[in-house]
Amino acid sequence: MKDLSYCRDQFLSLRRFGRHGQPLIYLDGPGGSQVPDSVVLAIQEYYGHRNSNTHGPFVTSQETDQVVLQARTHVAEFLGATPATISFGQNMTTLNFLLSQAVGDFLTSGDEIIVTDLDHDSNVAPWLRLQQKGLVIRHVPLTSSGTLDLDAFRRLITAKTRLVALGWASNALGTVNPVEEVRQWTNQVGAWLLIDAVHWAPHGLIDVSKLQPDFLLCSAYKFFGPHVGVLYANPGLLETLPTLRVRPQIEVGPERIETGTLNHAALAGTTQAVNFIASFSENPSASLRIRLEESMSYIYRYEHDLAGVLYDGLADIPTVRLYGPPVDDVQRAPTISFTLEGQSSRQVATKLGERGILAWDGDFYAINAIESLGLAAKGGLVRLGLAPYNTHQELLRTIAAVSEIARAM
Repeated sequence: MKDLSYCRDQFLSLRRFGRHGQPLIYLDGPGGSQVPDSVVLAIQEYYGHRNSNTHGPFVTSQETDQVVLQARTHVAEFLGATPATISFGQNMTTLNFLLSQAVGDFLTSGDEIIVTDLDHDSNVAPWLRLQQKGLVIRHVPLTSSGTLDLDAFRRLITAKTRLVALGWASNALGTVNPVEEVRQWTNQVGAWLLIDAVHWAPHGLIDVSKLQPDFLLCSAYKFFGPHVGVLYANPGLLETLPTLRVRPQIEVGPERIETGTLNHAALAGTTQAVNFIASFSENPSASLRIRLEESMSYIYRYEHDLAGVLYDGLADIPTVRLYGPPVDDVQRAPTISFTLEGQSSRQVATKLGERGILAWDGDFYAINAIESLGLAAKGGLVRLGLAPYNTHQELLRTIAAVSEIARAM
């Protein structure tokens, strides 16, 4: 296993200390990763040298056109796609609402859409609103083990199904869903498959040329970039949908669904975020896609190993209850969520924060999952997420802190 923690030197934020002089431990990555210095510098350089709107007959505008194209090209390489299939927006949620509006205007009353009780609400709420148009929304239930009920899922997909909205990985529990199998099911009935890959994109390789989803969404700020939403759409598919747009907007994808002026500086940063990931490769002369494939394999193995240490260490604390699949050979996101007997998740996260350990608590917008697990009234979960900049020593300190908080009851 390649130790990736050497990258810590590339993050200004990792040089911060807490109130009591201890180094901060950033386990808040599922809410947004830290950003390497190269991304910050790219944003600064754009504003300092080529800040302009697009499609003008002068140098800074022409350079901005190249910034946008470069971002499409790099994100396409990251996803195994082509630049013409990559659209950008404010964030994944906004893009999905825009997409759901267009899909809703395209479909007819009585058509069915499937969502899951494991997903972030950004891949549920946009589809629920289509019930107002007469569309039928079906829900895939969650099992007590934190995985989807696949038998129920398969039964829900029928000739009436027009779209399945599925998360690749759960941002609350770390569960990875069988997206390839679901793709086969949707192909059998001619339904579209939309994948929310926001929580998987930082941790595992994505290849849309192999999976062939109709739509896939992710967010650059989860994989070391700025706040930019990304939509992949199967070639030609956006042109069939009545998207919201101003009349002068380009009528074909990827611009067809991009409302208003993009955040060009953030797109310059997004390009550098992809380059940062590729820098883990040991083959600098290889193509960008090859380097990304190698880097993502390193990232997955390194984070998976750290996740196992954290999961096993927390499991040894008698009053801790862990949620989601165990960390073993099963494919899993490096997100560990738990509750501590006798204390609310907010209390635990606050006490961790006082010790310089950055942890989230609550439902993380996965409201159906938290309700299904009976945790909504109890404050949800404590969530710890891992990134390449985390270290084994940080996790030992975190386990010791949770143990100390548990003993103090």
